[in-house]
Amino acid sequence: MSTNNAVEQDITPAVSAWLAEQRAAGFGPDQLLKSLLDAGWGEAAARHLLAMPAFVAANNLPFPLPVPWPAQAGERLALHAGDRQVNAITVLQDPPLLVLEGLLSPEECQALIDAAAPRMSRSLTVDVKTGGEETNQARTSEGMFFERGESALISRIEARIGELLGWPVQNGEGLQVLRYGPGAEYKPHYDYFDPAEPGTASILQRGGQRVATLVMYLNEPEAGGATVFPDVALAVVPKCGNAVFFSYSQPHPVSRTLHGGAPVVSGDKWIATKWLREREFI
Repeated sequence: MSTNNAVEQDITPAVSAWLAEQRAAGFGPDQLLKSLLDAGWGEAAARHLLAMPAFVAANNLPFPLPVPWPAQAGERLALHAGDRQVNAITVLQDPPLLVLEGLLSPEECQALIDAAAPRMSRSLTVDVKTGGEETNQARTSEGMFFERGESALISRIEARIGELLGWPVQNGEGLQVLRYGPGAEYKPHYDYFDPAEPGTASILQRGGQRVATLVMYLNEPEAGGATVFPDVALAVVPKCGNAVFFSYSQPHPVSRTLHGGAPVVSGDKWIATKWLREREFI
C-alpha cells in the first residue's frame, strides 16, 4: 500500500481492496488505524480515511455529526464569547480540544459554588441499560444540576458558552456542578451514549446524541484532580475560571475522547460541566 500524507483524498481501488481484506480478517478501526500508520500514512490522513462515508458504512460505524467549535480557534489566541474575550491556550485537532483561559470570572466561580453547595448529593451516572440513572463506583463525587436558564447567573454563562461555541443554548443540558473531595475521582470514560446499549434509544429522545463537553474549573485543589485524556497523553490541571472543551462527532472510541478526573490528593475540586446535544434538549 502506498504512503499518502494528504488529508483530503479519495479511497482508491487499491486502498478499497486493502480495507476489504483487513475487514475480512476481522480487524477493527483501531487496528486499521495502526496498520495505516505503520504503512507510513500521516495520522491526520489516516483518520480522515477512517471517517469517510464509504469506510464508515462498510464498518458499521456511526456517521459523523456536526459538532460545536469556536470561530477562529487555532488561528488566534483571543476568542469572542459575547460578554468577554476568552483565550485558547491549548488547541488540539484530533480530538478537537481546547484549553480555555478566563471563561469564568472568580466571582462567577464562587457564585456557582455558593448556589450549588446546599443542593449537593452523591453523583449519578447514566444507566446505559435502562436510560435512567445509577450510582457508579467509578464516579465518587458529589453533584447537582441547575435547570437551563434557572437564574441570571446561569443564563449569562449559558449565553457566553453558546456564543463562544456557535451552538444553540437550547441544545445544552442543564449545567452540572460537581465537588471532588480528597481521594474522589472519575475513572476514564466517554461522554457520548453508546449506540449499542439498550437504554440509548430512550436517552436520545431528549435531544439526540451528546456531541461535546465543556468542563469549567471553579477552584484550584491543593494537589491532584487533573482532567486526563489517556488517548492523547494530556492532563489539564484545574485553574479557577479556566475550562477544557472537546467534541466527538462519532459516538465511538475512534473519537479519542476517553477522559477522566484524576483523584484529588488534597483540598477540594469544584467544576461545572456543560454537555451539548445535537438537537434541542428537552
